[in-house]
Amino acid sequence: MNKWLKENLWRHAVALSMSLFALFPLYLVVISSFNSTGSLQLTSFIPRELSLNNYKLLFTSPAIPYLTWLRNSLVIAGIVAVTSVFIGAASAFAFSRLKFRGKKTGIQVLLLVQMFPAILALSAVYVIMERVYKFAPSIGLGSQGGLMLVYLGGAMGVNIWLLKGFVDSIPVELDEAAKIDGASAVQTYWLIFIPLAAPVLAVVTLLSFIGTLNEYILARLFLVEMTSRTVAVGLQQFISGQYASNWGPFAAGSIVLSVPIVITFLSLQKYIVSGLTAGSVKG
Repeated sequence: MNKWLKENLWRHAVALSMSLFALFPLYLVVISSFNSTGSLQLTSFIPRELSLNNYKLLFTSPAIPYLTWLRNSLVIAGIVAVTSVFIGAASAFAFSRLKFRGKKTGIQVLLLVQMFPAILALSAVYVIMERVYKFAPSIGLGSQGGLMLVYLGGAMGVNIWLLKGFVDSIPVELDEAAKIDGASAVQTYWLIFIPLAAPVLAVVTLLSFIGTLNEYILARLFLVEMTSRTVAVGLQQFISGQYASNWGPFAAGSIVLSVPIVITFLSLQKYIVSGLTAGSVKG
């Protein structure tokens, strides 16, 4: 017993301390969502009075279209996640398996672009989309369509490189066997690559969905009208005031927004473990 205490007690103490440190912000958000005073201050670890007023405010107040914001967030994040994975998978397959002029240069340019922070292109994106609005308002500045186009452009490089690493790990012999049987490149892509790539595609979809759902800067820049905003932009009005920060509804809205993320994560859980290590070992 003494030997176990000397060798393992400190490990358990460190693990427990780190777990409590990581879970405390989540606990604070959950407790604040039930705090009717709208404050982040806790008088005790377990408050005596808990209220659902913050949740009622989100779903019943006519001045707060929270359900519209939530729908906008889910639609934008879902479309961006599915479309980016579809385009990224096709591009990764082309860069890995097909032969065409400019292949090496194209993949190097994608890597070079990812070296620069996306915030550097914010002003350029604003000017471009402002001019696009003049002849195509549906995909210009202030539109959800334009915001989705910007999201897709920013996610292509990372997705292509991640998926290309997985495609490179698939034995070339499978492609050669498919060609012998008379399969075209498109048939090889749909019948061989897509089934084998299901784990990594699920991971890329999940990461893209969560990243888009939580994104604030571009969404705040594009979405001006109240009914077109996402949850991240809409909830900001609760804490934007210098002397009128109301953290209760903000925390409640954040908790509700996390539900689709948890559901998506649990539904793709069987693919995540294998997908995170896909492409790390060849063969």
